[in-house]
Amino acid sequence: MSGSSRPVPGRRPDGEHEVKGLAFRDEGTGAGEEETETPPPPPAPAGSRVGWRKLTFLPVVLIAVLLATWLWFRQADLDALTRNALGNGQVTKALWQHVQLTVISTFFVLIIAIPLGILLTRRMFRKATPFAMAFANMGQATPAIGLLALLVIWLGIGRRAALIGIIVYAVLPVLSNTIAGLKANDPTLLEAARGIGMSPLGVLTRVELPLAVPLILAGVRTALVLNVGTATLATFGGGGGLGVLITTGITSQRMPVLVLGSVLTVALALLVDWLASLAELLLRPRGLEVGT
Repeated sequence: MSGSSRPVPGRRPDGEHEVKGLAFRDEGTGAGEEETETPPPPPAPAGSRVGWRKLTFLPVVLIAVLLATWLWFRQADLDALTRNALGNGQVTKALWQHVQLTVISTFFVLIIAIPLGILLTRRMFRKATPFAMAFANMGQATPAIGLLALLVIWLGIGRRAALIGIIVYAVLPVLSNTIAGLKANDPTLLEAARGIGMSPLGVLTRVELPLAVPLILAGVRTALVLNVGTATLATFGGGGGLGVLITTGITSQRMPVLVLGSVLTVALALLVDWLASLAELLLRPRGLEVGT
């Protein structure tokens, strides 16, 4: 019949071939069917690192606590001694001194602990790691008030003794986290970086440190909160800070002064921890985030 099509002799249907006299059909294809490729799934949209709850919850709580404290002071019956302790800008001065002590001590902790941690992970200085860690552990194991008293005896009363005491007390978390973060890097990644011709400095700055950033930032966050708490003891060495209000409230038995100093110290510690947590999220390399 002219309208019917017959298979051509010696020619096999599409997708079928002959090997040693046996007919085989290609996998995944049928006669007259075209092979189609499955398109790759679309990339998932990158989510925001910081949600609105993270940005607003703690600040709202702190504002509510500070507002409640202020309203309590408005209706409290303050005697002359309490007004003298809280007046003439004493609260602002103590808060500013506390912030200065925290910022300056944290700056010196970072420029001491992070380079030292990097140095102690290099092959030439690895044997010195136990001694450095033992010294850092001694600094934090010593009671903060006792350490400050020894520094005051050695250096005299003033902010310098208080700052050195705070720095010594906060070096350990940053140093230990820097060493742990650098040691946790996958050796195969480092070898691959060296294999493509990176210099030792390039491997450190472009591979090792970015991978260690989450642990280092966690140590910095811990040191910040420690510094806020330890700075309250600076008053015993003449360093000022919110500890002045706390000790004044205790010694003079004035509850409003003690409450205000304590609330401001706690609020400052929580605020610093919140800011450090935001920095920890924003500075973490995106390739290290789970699910991205």
